[in-house]
Amino acid sequence: MSVQTPQTIVPDYSFLKKVEFESKIKASACFQCRKCTNGCPVTFAMDFYPDQILRFIHLGLRDLVLNCATIWVCASCETCTTRCPNEIDIAGLMDYLKESAEKEGIGIKDNKTYMFHRVFLDDVKKRGRVHELRLMNEYMLKTGEGVKKLKDDSWKQDLKLGLGMLTKGRLPLLPKGIKNKKEVKRILENID
Repeated sequence: MSVQTPQTIVPDYSFLKKVEFESKIKASACFQCRKCTNGCPVTFAMDFYPDQILRFIHLGLRDLVLNCATIWVCASCETCTTRCPNEIDIAGLMDYLKESAEKEGIGIKDNKTYMFHRVFLDDVKKRGRVHELRLMNEYMLKTGEGVKKLKDDSWKQDLKLGLGMLTKGRLPLLPKGIKNKKEVKRILENID
């Protein structure tokens, strides 16, 4: 019977240094207390927990970090940041990792969370705020979810929910504008 030895990981601290320099967030301060993970409301949907992402950054596992679902699932609710005893801005770090992955085109193909972010920001850039009906329609078209819902008849549940929201005044048919639309567009164009 042969015993298989685990793969040895040789830490590469260059990724950690790059992340800290570019994000201005001291990821190396993490001592793996797991308070970030224990407080996170979306760990059920993550492939790696927030404390694991920090450990992977320490070890220099760049490709693993930038290709994981966790950075896209993170809701940026800042619970992790608030709970961190070393005051690491973990939510900010997740945002930085999303931006890095997007710049390199990593993990965005067929990524529905990424597509939602894009549609949301494009709508805000265009109107200064989000119009929910347009957002839903655009998302459904770009991800193929609309076709899927037509095939499995789940669109009926969405219609029922939408009509309920409409009758209660929670889903406006027409978008509302804002005063400084051009300023919001300028801010968002500087981010992209």
